[in-house]
Amino acid sequence: MFEHKKIQSLEDFFVELNKRREQGVYFCRINGHNEQVESFVREYYLAARRCGVVIEGKIPNPDEKHLAYYGEIMGMDFQMSMGFLTASLNKWLPRMNDYQRNQVASSVYDSLDAMRKSGKNENMLKNAYIKFMCWLYYKFERIVSQLGDNYLPKILYEGQISNYELMLISILSHAGCDVVLLQYQGDQSYRKLDPGSERSQELAIPGLSAFPAYFNLKWIQGEIQKKQNQERLYGALPDIINCTNAWIQGKGLADVQTDVRSRGEDPKLFYNCLLRINGVEDKLTYQNELYQFQQELKKSGRRLVILEGAVPRPTMEEIGTVRRKNYANQQQMLADLAGNIQYTANMDLQKLMRKAFFDILLEEEKTGGMNLNRLTNKAVYLLCWLRRYQPELFCSWKLPEIACFIYLGGCKDENEAMFIKFLARLPVDVVILTPDRSRKCVLEDSVLYEINYAESLAVARYPRENGEIRMGTAAYHAERELDSLMYQDSGMYRNRQYGKAAAVTLRTMYEEIAILWDQELKYRPNFSTVDDTVNMPVIFAKVSGVKDQNVGKYWSEIKNLITKDTLLIQQVPYINSTDFNPVKAHAAEFFKNGKVQKAKIRAHPVYPYGVLREEIQEHILEKLQVLIDMRTIRGTFENGTEYTIVATILNLRKEIVHLIQKFDFTRKNPKIIYINPTEKPVSLEDSIITAFLNLVGFDVVFFVPTGYQSVEQHFNHKLMEEHQIGDYLYDLQVPAFASVSSNNSTRQSWRERIFKRGT
Repeated sequence: MFEHKKIQSLEDFFVELNKRREQGVYFCRINGHNEQVESFVREYYLAARRCGVVIEGKIPNPDEKHLAYYGEIMGMDFQMSMGFLTASLNKWLPRMNDYQRNQVASSVYDSLDAMRKSGKNENMLKNAYIKFMCWLYYKFERIVSQLGDNYLPKILYEGQISNYELMLISILSHAGCDVVLLQYQGDQSYRKLDPGSERSQELAIPGLSAFPAYFNLKWIQGEIQKKQNQERLYGALPDIINCTNAWIQGKGLADVQTDVRSRGEDPKLFYNCLLRINGVEDKLTYQNELYQFQQELKKSGRRLVILEGAVPRPTMEEIGTVRRKNYANQQQMLADLAGNIQYTANMDLQKLMRKAFFDILLEEEKTGGMNLNRLTNKAVYLLCWLRRYQPELFCSWKLPEIACFIYLGGCKDENEAMFIKFLARLPVDVVILTPDRSRKCVLEDSVLYEINYAESLAVARYPRENGEIRMGTAAYHAERELDSLMYQDSGMYRNRQYGKAAAVTLRTMYEEIAILWDQELKYRPNFSTVDDTVNMPVIFAKVSGVKDQNVGKYWSEIKNLITKDTLLIQQVPYINSTDFNPVKAHAAEFFKNGKVQKAKIRAHPVYPYGVLREEIQEHILEKLQVLIDMRTIRGTFENGTEYTIVATILNLRKEIVHLIQKFDFTRKNPKIIYINPTEKPVSLEDSIITAFLNLVGFDVVFFVPTGYQSVEQHFNHKLMEEHQIGDYLYDLQVPAFASVSSNNSTRQSWRERIFKRGT
């Protein structure tokens, strides 16, 4: 019989018998997990499937049919002798040769003899013998004829083994099998059967931890199947592969300029780099260095693509050119979409592209929340970008050519990062430049090489020509640094420091309107800045009635609110639906599928705001979208009111546009005072404008001495805070405010108005 030998490494299991250090078999228990164990179990599982037995769970006990068949063939006799055991095995398992039969008979005899010596009676020995014979026939018949071969058969057992199972597997092991027990719950149960570890060896290697919850043989089988599917998916692999960054010396742009022929000599490799440079080494020379860098690349004849700020998303036309179908699973989808990758001029490059396509998308498939639809969309994006930049990067490509792809600004999202990783696996040097350290690149890749500099510099465009290079002096950069220190998280703000803003409507007492009215926004309650956006506290209110019926004081208080940035509306309505509006004819093309068509609007001849600051144009169009999305105006998405909103907001009067253009989001905001002293209805257009300007950041107050409904008739929900300050008065005439006294001598202070009312 074979003796159990101790392994020195897991690889010993795969050594043929005649090449082993000691002639013998291995029987090992694995009670913990690490990457080495996982890799071994995967390989051992395949070996047991080819030549051996895999046991997932218990070995089923012989049932009545098994026992009846055994009795019919063998009878129910039993003798505790080698002759009887050898003759029985000859009849029951005729495929074994004499050597194998003697080995098994001897091993069975020793096991039964050990039972007898432990006090078991003959009937118990007989039952154990019959169980062993049935298990050998129904579970292990495929390996008994291989026992003792130079390539030893393998048994892989998963779970907590029972006493009789351990006895039989020990029998087979001594007869010429390697055995591995996978014990996910640890060794405690096994130790009750074999306290001294005499029958098997416990694997003892450093770094073992508890088995993960997902780990079992079914999972292993699934991973193996997945790998086999992937091998079929990849098909013929390219004859060359990338050697990324292994050759660079850490010199940044100088490495990229290294002649591709001097990077390495292995004909089966192409030598490229994936480099990200964060910050700048010298603000004074940085842009000139970039200019000289691209000039040198062009001089050397290398193909070059430079992007700034973003990788433009695929257009509908580009997406439409990707041939695709409906897919049942990921493998089917990838195999079909890969057919879109064509480069017949060089089959090695085509194979490289397809391999990179599969590598990247199979990696993406592992990310959380991924499903077939999302992965398909990512694959289509990748194909669109490849088609877009393939002519510039790979026209007439042949080894050892390496193109260069420069991306200024860094990856903004996971799709851009995916594309960059894809390019880095092709004959391309990929250089990511993030000179502004406040803007983070989201790319993560195991082969990425990073260089970090402490200085930061905002660079919007890559300097391609001499005339584009704008270099600051040392004094200029020092001033910018001082500027950052003064205006970052200090409560102080530069002129027009922020380009984005969101309005927060305050709920106030009536008396607080006068207090807050002429304050800068940054001093108002609930003002804040988050990232690059200002949260602006604004007033949107309606004042109904006249306090104490004192008309003179009423007009005087209104006059006190009229500032140089206040639009006073006293002609009702301010805008009529019949007024000429050149945008009306184009409103349907400016708003489609629930979205304001910003690009189309800006390119149209009737667009009136093209002269405004860029951030103000974006602010107007963004708030237009918000107003429609909120469905504030009655009839939105019901009777076409959304088109009226678009036409109205894109045709604001110049007096309003001037106030918006002048607006600095952290300082005093523009105002509207709308007086409606009669029964004239406020128009739909007036309601649209005031709701919109509230979102833009205006303070808007309606003075309605009659108490009648006005602008709110066109609102779906309550937007304004209404203040009832006194009796309703009718048919008042709005005076010329230049002649109205401010009544400062009798005007109460804000403290008196709040705390001394009624005294």
